[in-house]
Amino acid sequence: MKPAVLKKTAQVTVLMLIISVLVPVLAFAASGFKNLNFDSNGTVTGTVYSDVYSVNATVYAFDPNGNRIAVSDATYVDYDVTNNVYNYKFTVAGSTYDYVRLQGPFGTSVDGKTTITDSVYQSVYRNNGSNPGGGSTCCSGGGGGGGIWGSETINVNSDGSVDADQLKNSLKNYDKVTLKLNGDIALIPAKALVDYVTDSKKVLVIVNDKGSYIIPLNALKLQDLASKLSVTTDELKLKVTIAKASDTTKDGVDKAAKALGGTVASNAVDFDIVGLGKDQQTAALDLGNNYISRILPLSKAVDSSKATGVLYNPTTGKLSFVPAVFSSTDGKNEATLKRNGSSIYAVIELNKTFSDINGHWAESYIKLLANKLVVDGVTDTTFQPERNITRAEFAALVVRALGLDTNSGSSTFKDVAASDWYASVVAAAANAKLVDGYEDGTFRPNATINREELAAMVVRALNYAGAKPDVSADKQTQLLAKFKDASKIVWAKNEIAAAIDAGIIDGMTDDTLGARDTATRAQSATMLKRLLSKASFINN
Repeated sequence: MKPAVLKKTAQVTVLMLIISVLVPVLAFAASGFKNLNFDSNGTVTGTVYSDVYSVNATVYAFDPNGNRIAVSDATYVDYDVTNNVYNYKFTVAGSTYDYVRLQGPFGTSVDGKTTITDSVYQSVYRNNGSNPGGGSTCCSGGGGGGGIWGSETINVNSDGSVDADQLKNSLKNYDKVTLKLNGDIALIPAKALVDYVTDSKKVLVIVNDKGSYIIPLNALKLQDLASKLSVTTDELKLKVTIAKASDTTKDGVDKAAKALGGTVASNAVDFDIVGLGKDQQTAALDLGNNYISRILPLSKAVDSSKATGVLYNPTTGKLSFVPAVFSSTDGKNEATLKRNGSSIYAVIELNKTFSDINGHWAESYIKLLANKLVVDGVTDTTFQPERNITRAEFAALVVRALGLDTNSGSSTFKDVAASDWYASVVAAAANAKLVDGYEDGTFRPNATINREELAAMVVRALNYAGAKPDVSADKQTQLLAKFKDASKIVWAKNEIAAAIDAGIIDGMTDDTLGARDTATRAQSATMLKRLLSKASFINN
């Protein structure tokens, strides 16, 4: 063997030993890299995939000596139903080496201190993307011999019946179990799931030709659902429905989209999960703040900046925003809609703009969020980007951005009357712990909001969506140190530091925050856009 080859082989061996000491690797059902490219400019691009859903996928790169040289947040692309994995694209730039070693952890910190688990590794050569170390592109199968994908598919008859013992055994051996429907429903015995609701790796996928549901079992509150129906978990069933909406509903969606100036780009599909008790009694499943993914096939490729997932309300005939990311792979166009409730969902396309935002620094953000039905104009043709925004107006925007239900609960603030236009959104925001009132029991809905309050509300929304960064006291001090007016922050130092760390808020200048300055509609749109991006609720 040539000395150069021996040297390179030795380097790879040393690197693998270093990483194995530094980073403990746990058994992982299915994860790996694909479509890797290491170009002549030193940039590595590709896809990291996992069979466990995460909005915090991160890719690390190490030099041949085992030193970490780059970190990249990977962006969610789509869910591959065939292989039962989630795909995330990434770019790692700035390497001058002949090859680098990639590591893809999921749901871990990027601060270099947090233990990294559930990882996959692969080396990649410059210009050809091959693996010099001969390592596998996928980790070993987990979950008791589940094989490379750690998954099993069960065919479900048209009546929806699912054998409890078969499902329980599959979940014992595999982290992901797919129920392939021959009809529109699955009747899932809760007793097959109850042993696995504390396991964050167990995922149930329900799929038919209308769409797919991806349900992490730890989001299911089976005991609470059984109590609502006065049955035991042994008697409880989950009724999962993926059904094409009726012609009447389809016409309603078409009409609502047309009224907005948009067009429909998918079927309208009813995605529903309820508990089923004795005598066919049903109860709604409370998902809390667990956002469940639904995959909706599209009738065509869409521009993600002009398309949005929507929820259709048959009572009002209106459409509202649902967090959604779009993908197009091998001619298959899909939307992954994320929400913590059941409804009728569709995808529409819009091309909205306003006459007074041309050339404005926030023009692209405003147009994007208008197309997503998150922000409205002051009139049909004007946005008034520099106008101040009130506390009630911004609460409404955050509630829309999270896709929260505004039909339940009432406000306890003494200055918010049930007849006020903002009553339902303020109640929803308060129930989700996005807003606080004042000591005198008021909300002060018509007071203009300042940048400190704005940042705090957005960070709470990030926390609700499970995407808030943890900021220690030391890191908070470090993040705020460069701003000479940081002492003017009255109560939200940690929230503002977290907003800076998440890329949600910038300084008004390089060394000023302007925390007590009143916020504008343009600044509000900008923070909301960054919130949606950080939470992987949109593509951009």
